[in-house]
Amino acid sequence: MFPLFIQGDALDVLQSISDNSIDCCITSPPYWQKRQYENGGIGLESSYLEYIDNLFNIIKEVKRVLKPTGAFWLNVGDSYHNKSLIGIPWRIALMMIDDGWLLRNDIIWSKHKGGMNPNKDRFGSVFEDFFFFVKNEKYYFDADSIRSKPRQAIVKNGTVVSATGVSGIRYRRQIELSTNLSEHEKSEAMKKLDEVLENVKNGTISDFRMVIRNEQRTTHSDSTKLSGRAKELKEKGFYFLFYNPKGSMPGDVWDIVPEDTQKRKMHFAPYPEELCVIPIKSTCPCDGVVLDPFSGTGTTMKVAYELGRKSIGIDLSNEYIKLAKERICREFQNYSLFR
Repeated sequence: MFPLFIQGDALDVLQSISDNSIDCCITSPPYWQKRQYENGGIGLESSYLEYIDNLFNIIKEVKRVLKPTGAFWLNVGDSYHNKSLIGIPWRIALMMIDDGWLLRNDIIWSKHKGGMNPNKDRFGSVFEDFFFFVKNEKYYFDADSIRSKPRQAIVKNGTVVSATGVSGIRYRRQIELSTNLSEHEKSEAMKKLDEVLENVKNGTISDFRMVIRNEQRTTHSDSTKLSGRAKELKEKGFYFLFYNPKGSMPGDVWDIVPEDTQKRKMHFAPYPEELCVIPIKSTCPCDGVVLDPFSGTGTTMKVAYELGRKSIGIDLSNEYIKLAKERICREFQNYSLFR
């Protein structure tokens, strides 16, 4: 379904949307004192505190319209005032946490910006925060849709070798020569290792690591009070870490080049399409609705349309909405969609 675009003030339009009707919200509001946008709007306040209050009022409406299983992805840039970084993203994030939001991740958007740093007394800014918030502890999240392709185990010279080259031979040798395992523990460790290697061979798991008492560095705290792994190591003498056969999950640092290099007309701060892909795939069901209350030239809406989701874009500028519609229609070569 072609995105629905609504021209108007974000707060006013959001107040007309029904409670618990949106699956996923992704947005990047105008940053404070960074741009002169057409028709004014949020971001031009004389005080950053006023900017934060205005934005927080909109965020409260986002919370109301989100379903209980919904997610909110917020990209906010910081600003300097009297030579001091203000900390606007985290001021907003902490207010949201106090208001009942659950912050699941602070994604670091690494923008790969090279070139010269024009500042003479501070370092260049090459990242922005991209917050992943939810309303409740139980929320929609499709992990399998965003996993990277797993590497596969192979059989080499009759021996099963995992994707990272683990054949089990080194672990067997460490178990046999260990002076920190009892004979019973050695026997149990060998049996479990055989079982794991068979699971690698038949594809039940794609890879693994084995931690043997005093042979490998533990992956968690050594305290048995704080770590179940430490307790397992103390009681059994070993434990295994298994990799998901469907692939690994993305981390919390995303290397994505900004789209201001794409010579986009008029709108001077569009975020990249790639930034929207993981959020939409993972937190919006296939029949769900994506919302962007500051839709600009329609990046969020375009990606939602590509991924088969319905979407609603709100913007104060009618010109931006026109550009967003034309952009999506031009991309899909279907001007019959353009109203």
